[in-house]
Amino acid sequence: MREKLQQLGGFLAGMVIPNIGAFIAWGLITALFIPTGWIPNETFAKLVGPMITYLLPLLIGYTGGKMIHGVRGGVVGAAATMGVVVGAGIPMFLGGMIMGPLGGWCIKKIDEVLEPKIPVGFEMLINNFSAGILAVILILLADVVIAPVVTAFSDGAGALVNWLVSARLLPLAAIIIEPAKILFLNNALNHGVLAPLGVAAAKDTGKAIHFLLETNPGPGLGLLVAFFFAGKGMLKESAPGSMIIHFLGGIHEIYFPYVLAHPIMVLAMIAGGFCADLWFVISGAGLVATPSPGSIFAYIAVTPPGQYFQVFTGVLIGALGSFLVGTFILKVRPVPEAEEETSTAQVAAVPGLGD
Repeated sequence: MREKLQQLGGFLAGMVIPNIGAFIAWGLITALFIPTGWIPNETFAKLVGPMITYLLPLLIGYTGGKMIHGVRGGVVGAAATMGVVVGAGIPMFLGGMIMGPLGGWCIKKIDEVLEPKIPVGFEMLINNFSAGILAVILILLADVVIAPVVTAFSDGAGALVNWLVSARLLPLAAIIIEPAKILFLNNALNHGVLAPLGVAAAKDTGKAIHFLLETNPGPGLGLLVAFFFAGKGMLKESAPGSMIIHFLGGIHEIYFPYVLAHPIMVLAMIAGGFCADLWFVISGAGLVATPSPGSIFAYIAVTPPGQYFQVFTGVLIGALGSFLVGTFILKVRPVPEAEEETSTAQVAAVPGLGD
């Protein structure tokens, strides 16, 4: 079981790591040009939505399909990913990780059956139509089956967080919030669940702890620092730039691919989130509104007088917790190599995918 999980982690790394450059580009555009960014620009800010909704999931889907069956698998994988992108109202990175490899695997099996039987001179015609027809089938399947399942998962995570908050088990909410964030459900949890609860609580006390639970930049900073000190390869080299985008720009999505590339690192995020939330509960910390984006500067703006020590100590505790756990994990179980040759070998080792 451990070996299979390691193989799956390597496979996920092969889909995510080659696209980190695109994630950083999106993060920079978001941090710079959104209305609450460093240099707001209405024209450039229009790039943010389409990039996270379409470009990034499609890149992941293409990469996943290409790992299975080359460029042809990548094309079908990207097309299949479009079905979940259109069928859901949230960024479909998880959908891309499902439909991309599925599309590549399906077209690989079809080619294995058809190629020996194609008459000479009809190769291009049959290859194009077989890929196109398969893509249509997968797009429709993704739109009506996969997208609703992922959306239902998002709604279920939100309901569970709501229950934990109502049951006064706030620190345990990190067990749900941090993994859900990695799947890009952060906005659904924050604006759909925690922000409304925080607004109601702030009416009575002038501050609410709910605004701190999902937006805390500390755990993500600790994770990136851990990758910088104990990681290797592209993840290590890109970590400093991602720290700036995440902590100063407030774009938490920039660190999600780092966890997806090595899924066991979600334990570091849970540890950081749990420690910070426990401190927030003990110290009675709270913000007057949800920070948008979740940068340290936004935290300064919405921290009420007399709460700076409680709030920023919680940010530091969250960073320290995720850094310590993340560094330990990276020392004990380093990230698998993600060069193309290694990724291909990892794919071949995954049962049912590489054969």
